[in-house]
Amino acid sequence: MPRLKPVTIENGSAEQKKVLEGVKARLGKVPNIYATMAQSSTTLAAFLQYGEALKKGVLSAKEIESIALAVGQENSCDYCLAAHTMMGKGAGLSDAEVLSARRGEGKDPRMQALLAFSVDLVRSKGWPSQEAVKGMRAAGYTEGAIVEATAWVAFNLFTNYFNHVAGTELDFPKAKDLEEERGCGAGCCCSG
Repeated sequence: MPRLKPVTIENGSAEQKKVLEGVKARLGKVPNIYATMAQSSTTLAAFLQYGEALKKGVLSAKEIESIALAVGQENSCDYCLAAHTMMGKGAGLSDAEVLSARRGEGKDPRMQALLAFSVDLVRSKGWPSQEAVKGMRAAGYTEGAIVEATAWVAFNLFTNYFNHVAGTELDFPKAKDLEEERGCGAGCCCSG
């Protein structure tokens, strides 16, 4: 059950309606995360602008979605895992790549370095290891790309935290548990 109520175009203030109509025009619908974030139209507008600006950077859509999946998994954000599973597939990630990203595992050295850095950044509360930063450089990421990866981790931390606070209702197909995806059962090494 949501802790914060979604805003609709019909019941929102003039400013909320303006932002939500922009979302609907761009996406064809207003996902619950945006409807709920519209409780502060200033926050929603800033969030959307931040994401649009970052998309103009050097990281690919696959890299951006892989970061979102890894961060969402680290923070147990069901909403973000559901949304970014769908968005990741839309960006060209295979089912196997979606699951690997959620585990923080890349299918090639470059993606592995990016995901290791992203997961390390989350787990260390923003104090990545020297190895994680060196790994990014060794994989060919520029200092600008490292800055962008950091910005995407922060962007996704916000959405994870927001969804936890709001109790945002899923409006995307629920992502399966990783153990379920592996076919794990009782007594498996994954079940602790």
